[in-house]
Parts: sequence; structure tokens; C-alpha cells
Amino acid sequence: LFKIAFSFPDRDSDDDSYEVLDLTEYARRHHWWNRLFGRNSGPIVEKYSVATQIVMGGLTGWCAGFLFQKVGKLAATAVGGGFLLLQIASHSGYVQVDWKRVEKDVNKAKKQLKKRANKAAPEINTLIEESTEFIKQNIVVSSGFVGGFLLGLAS
Repeated sequence: LFKIAFSFPDRDSDDDSYEVLDLTEYARRHHWWNRLFGRNSGPIVEKYSVATQIVMGGLTGWCAGFLFQKVGKLAATAVGGGFLLLQIASHSGYVQVDWKRVEKDVNKAKKQLKKRANKAAPEINTLIEESTEFIKQNIVVSSGFVGGFLLGLAS
């Protein structure tokens, strides 16, 4: 459908020679995401159209965002309600809190977390690298997911 002819004057002869470039074939072979993110752009990009990838990513993102919002509200209500009930019980005299022991346990937990965080650092870096590579290879689906997730949070 779309063809362009380029004129390349030949230095040896007076005749102009033309090379025809078929733009539809060029577009099939050179996807825009390949130019942007490199040739190894992942299996999802090869199988589905851009519109399908955006819809798939958007729908899964919306579902994840909606569930995250609902579970987040439930968790916040449970934690807040539990804390409120604990405070009421404490002020009423049903529960007495040993604050020195709480402080001691919190400090002990902080030390254990620091030790585990230092040991887990290489695993976390590997996970971050793999996630970044997946997002680069599937940028269309990933961006659809992010958009859908934000819409799901807003729902």
C-alpha cells in the first residue's frame, strides 16, 4: 500500500536509478517497541497486538487495584479497631501494658530485622533486576497494568 521511491544518482551513468521501499513491510519487521527497547522485547509483545496488551494489562491492573483498595480498607479498619479496643481496655483497667518489656522486644526485633536485611540484600537485588527486565520486555502490558491499578484504587 505505502511505497516510496528513492532516487540514487549513479555516478557512472546519467540514468537515475530508483530503490523502492515498502513501508508496510518495513513496519511489520521493525516494531516501534523494538526501536525503543531493543530487539529482545519479550514473548507477550510477539503474540498479541498493542491494543490487546493494553486491555489485558488494564483489566488485570484494575482488578488488582480494586482488591488492594478493599483489602487495605479492611486491614486498616481491623488494625485501627484493635488498637482502639486495646486503648479502651487499658484505660478501663482490664489490661496493663509493661512498656519496658515492649521497648525491649521492639529493640530485639529491630536487631533481627537488620541482620536479615543484610543477608537478603543480594536476593532483593536479583529480584529487582528480574522485575526491571520483565517490565522492559513487556512495557505495553506493564503500563496498562499501572493505569488499571490506579483506576482500580480510585474506584
